[in-house]
Amino acid sequence: MQDLTPKALEEYLELNKPLLLDVREQWEWDKCHFDTARLLPMGQIMDNIDSLDKAAEIVIICHHGIRSMQVARYFESIGFERVINLKGGIDAWAKTIDSSMALY
Repeated sequence: MQDLTPKALEEYLELNKPLLLDVREQWEWDKCHFDTARLLPMGQIMDNIDSLDKAAEIVIICHHGIRSMQVARYFESIGFERVINLKGGIDAWAKTIDSSMALY
């Protein structure tokens, strides 16, 4: 698993098109999110795991990077091979990369 800072992820996204998987809750998503991300709250992952491609590159996003780290570790334990965690979460992204995103 890679753990990328917002700046490193910004540079990475210039050349790559991974699945951006947001594991926050709907109310958090409604406040701010990446336009190209897919919402799959952490509590719904088990019911929807078969909808994800284990071979696909996935960037996992949450508010501060803690839930996403847990999901990333779980994904690796069940055979996902290309997992990236956004270090500091969408909060760090909003503070360092995209100031138009709402903070909460």
